[in-house]
Amino acid sequence: MTTNTNTNAQVTTTTPRLDLARTAPKVFRALIGFDAAAREGLDPALVELIQIRASHLNHCAYCLHMHTNDARKAGESEDRLHMVAVWREARHFFTEREQAALALTESVTLVADGGVPDDVYAQAAAQFDEEELAHVLSLILTINTWNRVALATAKTAGTDQRR
Repeated sequence: MTTNTNTNAQVTTTTPRLDLARTAPKVFRALIGFDAAAREGLDPALVELIQIRASHLNHCAYCLHMHTNDARKAGESEDRLHMVAVWREARHFFTEREQAALALTESVTLVADGGVPDDVYAQAAAQFDEEELAHVLSLILTINTWNRVALATAKTAGTDQRR
């Protein structure tokens, strides 16, 4: 059983859930294509930081486990991985560009809590050219989608099921 800390509701995941890749393969392939297109041209370390932060915010253990492992394989330090969740208090671990991407990730992920503030968008626009910014935004959208897929289908952390 998992506790959803946002609502303090108990979420039971004992009933089998569908396998989206198997039951809706065209949809799943479209998501993979969107994800691949979004990350094109972006620094792989930045990609993982964005995916890790969104996964923290969405409480997606499956994706968090996957992306912290991917970041380690790509050479990311344990210090930085431990600081992603508290990056505002540990800014010296992250470049201005990474900070702008993390702030945008938070605003887009939590968009229902107040939209994307102009200052957050402006900070990101100052750090990324227009095409890069479009890719960063698209990556944020894809990881939020993947988080929701993993949570809705009760994926288990530690069982990386990428094909």
